[in-house]
Amino acid sequence: MSREAALSYLEPLENRTRNVAVLDALAEMVERAGLTIGDRLPPEVSLAASLGVGRSTIREALNRWEGLGIIRRRRGDGTYLAARVQTSRSLVPTMVRLEGEALLRLLEIRRTLENDVVRKATQHATAKQRAEIARLCDVLLADVDSGRSWRKADHAFHNAIYDASGNPMYGQILVNLDHALERGDISPFNRDAFGLESFPLHRDLADAIVAENADLAVAAINRILDSVEDEVRAIIADGKLI
Repeated sequence: MSREAALSYLEPLENRTRNVAVLDALAEMVERAGLTIGDRLPPEVSLAASLGVGRSTIREALNRWEGLGIIRRRRGDGTYLAARVQTSRSLVPTMVRLEGEALLRLLEIRRTLENDVVRKATQHATAKQRAEIARLCDVLLADVDSGRSWRKADHAFHNAIYDASGNPMYGQILVNLDHALERGDISPFNRDAFGLESFPLHRDLADAIVAENADLAVAAINRILDSVEDEVRAIIADGKLI
């Protein structure tokens, strides 16, 4: 099917400010038109005209998709589908499911990097760095147990591990990966309740690094990532946290 024919699956939206409706409409267009990875999307101006919204609204929606790795823009050539898009068949909103699937792709990359950085940190950390990792783990778990916002303490804990690896590029890459995945303001993946089940496992990671046991440290980081992945899949499947 041509990209022009795909436009026939769009209808003007009644509310011109409903960005979520635009995203849902685009996802439905992709699915109903049978567009697959590598296919080019219709031009922004055509999408805007078919939905009855401004071109800036379409651009904002596509920017959101680009941040999730769903599309890839080629300057002077167009916008291409880079990931599978399927509308939600359950009570879970389509964009939440697409965010979750993008997060799972990100976690796949993180797992490869985290396994290596944790092993190197366990092998190369100084006594002072091991003590700092243990201290920061105490701070993190205290924040979680008290119900305080834990994000700053979590970043500090993991950054200490990245520093202990002896290669600062690990930390830069992992932080940039996390920032590259754009999440909506009301996304369940942005809430403090997301990921809580993985925090008790951080103690195992810190203890393994302090004990200089690389195999146990790698096993611990994988259990942490498994816990987060399980939670993402639960949200996608039944709307947990929504």
